[in-house]
Amino acid sequence: MSAGFAQAAPSAHAAYLDRPPQDEVIYFVLPDRFANGDTANDRGGLAGDRLKTGFDPSDKGFYHGGDLAGLTARLDYIQGLGATTIWLGPIFRNKVVQGPPGQESAGYHGYWITDFTDVDPHFGTRAQLKAFVDAAHARGLKVYLDIVANHTADIIQYRGCPATGCDYRSKADYPFVRQGGVGGAAINDGFLGDDSARQTAENFAQLTRPDFAYAPYVAKDETAVKKPAWLNDPIWYHNRGNSRFTGESSTYGDFAGLDDLATENPRVVKGFIEIYGRWIDDFGIDGYRIDTARHVNPEFWRAFVPAMLARAKARGIPNFHIFGEVAETEPGMLARFTRVDGYPAVLDFAFQGAVADVVNGKAGTDVLAHLFSQDALYEGGEVAALRLPTFLGNHDMGRIGHFVRAAHPDASDDEITRRVILAHAFLMFTRGIPVLYYGDEQGLAGAGGDKDSRQDMFATRVASYAADRLVDGGAVGGDHFRTDAPLYKAISAMARLRTTEPALRRGRQVVRAAGDKPGLFAVSRMTEAGEVLVAFNTGLTPIVAQVEVDATSRIWRSAHGSCAAAATASGSYRVEVGPLDYMICVSEVGQ
Repeated sequence: MSAGFAQAAPSAHAAYLDRPPQDEVIYFVLPDRFANGDTANDRGGLAGDRLKTGFDPSDKGFYHGGDLAGLTARLDYIQGLGATTIWLGPIFRNKVVQGPPGQESAGYHGYWITDFTDVDPHFGTRAQLKAFVDAAHARGLKVYLDIVANHTADIIQYRGCPATGCDYRSKADYPFVRQGGVGGAAINDGFLGDDSARQTAENFAQLTRPDFAYAPYVAKDETAVKKPAWLNDPIWYHNRGNSRFTGESSTYGDFAGLDDLATENPRVVKGFIEIYGRWIDDFGIDGYRIDTARHVNPEFWRAFVPAMLARAKARGIPNFHIFGEVAETEPGMLARFTRVDGYPAVLDFAFQGAVADVVNGKAGTDVLAHLFSQDALYEGGEVAALRLPTFLGNHDMGRIGHFVRAAHPDASDDEITRRVILAHAFLMFTRGIPVLYYGDEQGLAGAGGDKDSRQDMFATRVASYAADRLVDGGAVGGDHFRTDAPLYKAISAMARLRTTEPALRRGRQVVRAAGDKPGLFAVSRMTEAGEVLVAFNTGLTPIVAQVEVDATSRIWRSAHGSCAAAATASGSYRVEVGPLDYMICVSEVGQ
């Protein structure tokens, strides 16, 4: 049994359904890199070399063997950390290997989907997914799936593609009603375009040819590789070449060659509602993180999100949570996707950037005050911001340990560790739903983003992973499931405190102190039961300061650190915070 948290009582499997999203602590994991519970599925039932099976545990771009059986066997470890929800990287069947000759890599990450109806055999079976979800639910743990609606694997190719690559071809230069561009023969007669007012079945019935920009085709051995079967027809895709990630191409272009779905088409909308509604029906999934959300038109989400929430409610899941990946650091742009696209929440990339800069001393703590002042922009205002998943790093950008070490190359291992712990305190105790990236709790740091941040939790055979240093300076060594690791102990204690004090999960947040240099940052989390004050010190010298508090908060107790027993005066409280440390003080109304 893991330290800090006991296995949930049998009755917890019913109680977990009543938890609102803001009560969760999410553990995000790539199944391939976590635990290998069944070596029989390492090659996904395929024979041949790594280009056939996708399996090469010595290469960071191929499958390493982690699976659903391994995750199920390690639920003690995850729950011991204090996580209440497990977010799985995509577990759907992927194209095994893709990429140009000599640059191939495998679909171990899960984002190159061919079959949206089945589990990738490298991870196990539908029965093993059900066993995992049921085992998690029996402990009171929720399960979120990472899903994709923007694209499929790279199956569709283009004739007439220049040797320099399939550059994006716009709707103006290559309209839907001309073959191969404005000078081409008339096609798709009667189609009136795909703007919001014309996204009807009747209009799209006139769009019968997909060769308006490029002439798409599929290799003979891949003509039926996608499931459901309707996905094999190029008519359901944009077929306009690679995205430039600006303007129109951001929603119509292929994401690094991946087949971009025509999500404006009512048939595509209906199809994906059925696909992902079925996973809720069959497995009782508790939420969806949606990949590449910003690259899909808003009308799709305004149909899809309500349909998923309704499907979950019908399944008896009242707190189904949906949040989209929008890689944007401007809060106003993030908020747009809650107001225009109808997302209940988005991953808070603005928080990630601000906390990394503040913890590393690159910015004053007023950066966080500015960030939180914009919470009113989200649909639903400051209350809605409580449901934003916050994070410190991920499988694309890299780990918080890497960011801290890169910012302080000459710092001691102790200082690096303290900064990483402080970053997790910001994550756990300010507004939002904390997302822990697997391995951070063991001190994995990595050498950068993408593949360099997707290390194995089991004993690695990747030379570059083995050569990494942990956050505390230790060697990577064997597997990484120590419950006495410094970061594991620190994070589990934070999670326990967050569970104990409801204000740290649900309380309205009021910024109490911030400055234009590294140093003091303080917030109050307010509920009817009282006030919880959290004070952070991002500087290298101790802080003694008076902080404004509510006038009714007179008597205090310590939850973390050394808190004064009483207010200095009505509305004023003295805090003493050591370097790179934090304190949490609790006051109850009426004391």
